[in-house]
Amino acid sequence: MLSLTPLETEALSLSLRVALAAVAGCLPVGLLTAWILARYEFPGKSLINAVVHLPLVVPPVVVGYVLLIMFGRRGVIGAWLWENLGISIAFTWKGAAVAAAVMAFPLMVRAIQLSIESVDRGLEMAAWTLGAPRWWCLLTVTLPLILPGVLTGIVLAFARSLGEFGATITFVSNIPGETQTLPLALFSLTQTPGGDAGAFRLVVLSVVLAFAALIASEALARRVEKRVSR
Repeated sequence: MLSLTPLETEALSLSLRVALAAVAGCLPVGLLTAWILARYEFPGKSLINAVVHLPLVVPPVVVGYVLLIMFGRRGVIGAWLWENLGISIAFTWKGAAVAAAVMAFPLMVRAIQLSIESVDRGLEMAAWTLGAPRWWCLLTVTLPLILPGVLTGIVLAFARSLGEFGATITFVSNIPGETQTLPLALFSLTQTPGGDAGAFRLVVLSVVLAFAALIASEALARRVEKRVSR
């Protein structure tokens, strides 16, 4: 019943590749953004915070359309990439990864930001007064304390990337073997006569992947917290 067809296996493989690429791409920027929002006060901070979290509240189709305008071959950025570097992002799996990264970015930033804000600044100041350089304090004090939040952000972003649909189909369409991830393959099967069995298999697979990601997040976070508290 749950044996997958080659097309469904291909969609699963593509979804995992897109999700991993999305998380890898937005993690460095997410860490930096969360750090700035958590540790600094500056004019326009509220505006930047709103822009970061905007993908959570606007329809995903809007995000996909904006990405198409920016990264399409005639877009503001896409035209330059194509003419100068020969790189095309729209209607490719790389575009699917970009769409997934944009939609997952707010979840990652929020989880890391809350973790940074919960760190006791007194521990950092104690390390500084004992002569530890700031970069060493960051690596040995701050980073271990925020690691559970970082792991949570990574897993949430990964799970969100696996389930991304609206921005992806708008930006890169639904091309089998190139941009057809699990949600898009599921959508196609629901529109195909006799595709109910395949759709059910993909639903079960999607739920299993989501549960596995969340359980792994909880297990990793608890293990890290135990090590840090020792």
